[in-house]
Amino acid sequence: MLGAVAGLVVLVEHVGALPVGVGAGVMAAGLVSMRVWRPVWFRRLVGGPVSAVWRSGWVYRRRWSTALETAGLTVASASSTVGTSSQVRYVPPLLRVRSTGFVDRVRVRMLPGQTVDDYAEQADRLAQTFGAQACRVRSVARRVHEVELWLLTRDPLTRVVDPFASTVADLAVGPRVALGEDGLPWRLRLIGSHLLVVGATGSGKGSVLWSLLLGLQPAIEARLVSVWAIDPKGGMELAFGAPLFDRFCHGDSSTGQGYESGFADLLEDAVEVMRSRQDRLRGITRLHQPSPEGPLVVVLVDELAALTGWVLDRTAKKRIETALGLLLSQGRAVGVVVVGAVQDPRKDVLPLRDLFPTRIALRLSEAEQVHLVLGPGARDRGAEADKIPDTLPGVGYVTVDGIAEPVRVRFSHVTDDLIADRLAPAPSEGPRLELLRSVEDAA
Repeated sequence: MLGAVAGLVVLVEHVGALPVGVGAGVMAAGLVSMRVWRPVWFRRLVGGPVSAVWRSGWVYRRRWSTALETAGLTVASASSTVGTSSQVRYVPPLLRVRSTGFVDRVRVRMLPGQTVDDYAEQADRLAQTFGAQACRVRSVARRVHEVELWLLTRDPLTRVVDPFASTVADLAVGPRVALGEDGLPWRLRLIGSHLLVVGATGSGKGSVLWSLLLGLQPAIEARLVSVWAIDPKGGMELAFGAPLFDRFCHGDSSTGQGYESGFADLLEDAVEVMRSRQDRLRGITRLHQPSPEGPLVVVLVDELAALTGWVLDRTAKKRIETALGLLLSQGRAVGVVVVGAVQDPRKDVLPLRDLFPTRIALRLSEAEQVHLVLGPGARDRGAEADKIPDTLPGVGYVTVDGIAEPVRVRFSHVTDDLIADRLAPAPSEGPRLELLRSVEDAA
């Protein structure tokens, strides 16, 4: 601080008070403008670094040894010399602190013999000691001796999240569909993955599906994505999105055709596309890249249980189970992916849940369901989806195959009026399904 004051005095002596004052005013105006018009960038470039410096010294370093000792994360070792004996206490070094304005990311070097789980078990104690709302413990990629504590200082997920803008380029990295608890947008990548969404009634499953559909809209319009939708509720949930779908199967009681046989037909058609691509891509690539000639096919199912657990027609049920199993086990590499939502994650209702690499747990009814959806140990690492209040629809925890730690996010709130506005009728370009079939047949 004294150095900064001395530097300011020297600057005034060399260039004068007026230029310095004008420069300071311009800088202040720029910061205010950034804070108002670009709050995310302000937090990332200004607020976060300033907060990290202050909190590193005042909140963490001055009480670091005491905090880790009371949490049982220090190690004592006896030391003796001739005629004397003493005890040496080893404290895990605090490496750095970074802040987003909502989350402090505290990097720690673990002591020999410690594991990430040792810190996860003490997460509640660490949160209380440092005055945080919660503490998530995360491993650090390619640094097996380090661990990162995510201490939630303010929760940005208590407010409704507005939908994000998206472009065609977002398809490769995943459209922004949610806000992370660090205050930064969170992306959901579908290429090379299947997605399972689980949540109780009113938990916000619709927010997930509509955030994803609107995020994919530019890619759909560019013919890079083809959505095949199944709505077992007679079309009540997904009918607003019909302009985005190449196939929309919802059943119709007036036709006399069983709902389930129509669902089976759509899934079997997707299997045909998958096998055609396998023949075409064999020996060329191991992961399909979307193009207008070969779009990413997204098979969207609003209530999976209606296809796997509640089907009365045994023949249709067998067809559905076989087709779903083939798509989930073989489809993602060739660009045929499944997005499914369900309320009940039990095996007898959803026997294929382990084949979904990306899973989202919204508000759940029981702690055991967290284990069923996100896998063993997820709840111990902070994914307490059974404790999400019903006043926060769209809040959930996400796990991605290959990443141990769940991520807490809130999906954007999409209203019917917004959907109608975004999907205003456009000049017909002809059915994309016929284009897709002709391309696959030609291949």
